Amino acid sequence: METLEGLRRRRVIKKFRPEPGTVENAMDLARRDVAVAGTMLGGNSDWAYSIAYNAMLQAGRALMFSKGYRPSGANQHIAVVRFVGLFLDPEVVIAFDRMRRKRHITVYDMAGIVSEQEAEHAVARAEGFLDLIEGHLASG
Repeated sequence: METLEGLRRRRVIKKFRPEPGTVENAMDLARRDVAVAGTMLGGNSDWAYSIAYNAMLQAGRALMFSKGYRPSGANQHIAVVRFVGLFLDPEVVIAFDRMRRKRHITVYDMAGIVSEQEAEHAVARAEGFLDLIEGHLASG
């Protein structure tokens, strides 16, 4: 099981003193991205999926920032997934990580692999993820 100290020790994350507004800016990006992902539905499923994932990534970064951490090293997306895993249910984190891997394929390797239904589910999942993160941010 991951721990905060373990992530720090392995240099997956590092301490960070965010400037005022950093958390809010990351959440603004997340909200923007989930809205844009929704507008892509019915047009380009790969991009709708990728943008929905990016909304989740930005929300995860907001959570990290709120706790005084940021990703470190080359695998920053994985760092965010692992950090979020310290605070959210495993099923949510597993879905987030699956989206990370599939998004990588759609961006770098192969077009047309996301169905319209899968993109719709990704956007809905991203909306729920943002709600979860906002709940954590509100509770401190």
